[in-house]
Amino acid sequence: MHDLRKKALLESGKTVSRKARARPDPPRSTLSPGNGSPASSRPGSRATSTAGSRAGSRVPSEDEASDYEYDDAMTMSSANSVSGEDVYEDDTNKTWPERLQDRIAELQDRKRSSVQGREATLKAYVHILKHHFAQKYIEKNISDINAALLRSIRSGSSDQERLLALKALTATILTCPTETVFDHVFSALKVACENGEEDKIKVEAITALSIAVTLGGGSSSAAEEVLDFLLEIIESDGQSVGAPDNGSVVAAALQAWAFVASYVDDLSVQSDQAMEAFMEQLDSTDSDVQTGAGVNIALLFEAARDYEEETGESSDMQYNQHRIMTRMAEIVRDSSKTVSKSNRKQLKANFQSIITSLERGLGPGYSTAGRGAANPHTGGSKLEINAGGEEDFVEFGYREKLRIHNQSLIIDTWSLHARVDTLKTVLGGGLATQYIENPVVREVLKGADVEYIAKTTKRR
Repeated sequence: MHDLRKKALLESGKTVSRKARARPDPPRSTLSPGNGSPASSRPGSRATSTAGSRAGSRVPSEDEASDYEYDDAMTMSSANSVSGEDVYEDDTNKTWPERLQDRIAELQDRKRSSVQGREATLKAYVHILKHHFAQKYIEKNISDINAALLRSIRSGSSDQERLLALKALTATILTCPTETVFDHVFSALKVACENGEEDKIKVEAITALSIAVTLGGGSSSAAEEVLDFLLEIIESDGQSVGAPDNGSVVAAALQAWAFVASYVDDLSVQSDQAMEAFMEQLDSTDSDVQTGAGVNIALLFEAARDYEEETGESSDMQYNQHRIMTRMAEIVRDSSKTVSKSNRKQLKANFQSIITSLERGLGPGYSTAGRGAANPHTGGSKLEINAGGEEDFVEFGYREKLRIHNQSLIIDTWSLHARVDTLKTVLGGGLATQYIENPVVREVLKGADVEYIAKTTKRR
């Protein structure tokens, strides 16, 4: 019976941690609507840490680079396609701002629309906002747009309408954030997390909640309360929001927790309880949950190092790094019994990055592989010999990068890794355009060092 249950969980994407298998049903969440006055969150508080001090995400192995490339070519094939913006018969000769204005008008005219029409409108609206910077076209109607989206989230006539409305709200906040939007949307997002019948709705609501509290005027106390709410989902394996043993929901909560935590200056209050929850999720049967838990563990240790560096005080971290690294190595070794070959390779690469981070006190994707250092005084033909008579060795260093057109952003902290992970989830192929044109997205990633890539001309 146990083996059959494990097989069923693996095939369905469910997750059960070791602790959950012996735990009674927990009570449902008691999180109340936002407390504290809305205030600007503090973007960049820890994502801007220097490289030496400090998700279901992908970090590179020691032998490979990890350039996530985003450019306009990625979005051209999806525009006006089944997976992209729906084409309306009267839209073929219109510019995207004109099409956007039509979609906004349709969002506001709910009485004369059908559920299929609202779904098509929302799908087109989301696509435009992902692939174009539309702030000046939506800001004058932002209150009406948010109100229309909340109506669909609360009382949409189909799961698809509610799902697309959640995506639209997240894209709207990234495009045109206001200082009051979190207080306006919090209750609806919490209800969607807890009462949504489809797992996808819960996942989207969790992501929207993380964006709203950090970029939509959530106070510091509100951010901490959201962290507690997300942690409850993780600790209960999704049961606190009506998704028991659901891998996708728990993985989304782990990713959202990391994103919100990257905006919190001091995680010491949450660290012990959070660390225990993440350690338990290392035993999950879902590789995305295991990776998310590992990333969040690395982020907590990074936060502790930052705290010690900034205050000179020792952090009260109760967990032994060596024990954690040993446990991760055991998980990779035993994964051949429970994880597919492709996922096993990914899990190994992710955990190796985390183990290296914990060993060296560095960020994600650091490669200890390298090559001998060339001596510039010999034209680079001979290796430099150090004072000990040995050849100098230069490590490859940080290999996780986000390539956008001719720029390569170096991801050298776990906080920055968490932010990139969430933006890729929300924006997909539209990330390049948003980074270049949207100051909100650039602010989210402002801690990244940027390398510029020289264009090469092909020889004929």
